[in-house]
Amino acid sequence: MSIIDKLNKDFESRVRLGIMSVLIVNDWIDFTEMKTLLNITDGNLASHSSALEKAEYIEIKKEFVGKKPKTSYRVTNLGRTSFVSHLNNLEKLFKSK
Repeated sequence: MSIIDKLNKDFESRVRLGIMSVLIVNDWIDFTEMKTLLNITDGNLASHSSALEKAEYIEIKKEFVGKKPKTSYRVTNLGRTSFVSHLNNLEKLFKSK
């Protein structure tokens, strides 16, 4: 299997790379902060985060703070392991001759 075959297709999107990168260095982060950090639309964040949740790479928590809904995200252990492996394989690809 070549190095490129070891890259995780779930992380090919720049938005998903961004979401995972933010979550690797933060415990929980809310929807608005994530959207602002990545400079993306509500729908873009919702669809990509939903796909990452379905793959069990992130956890999504929905709650009410007062009467306002609040959505927060955090990386799962599987997500952390998979993303770090993806990054390590990218690095190997860059270093290959």
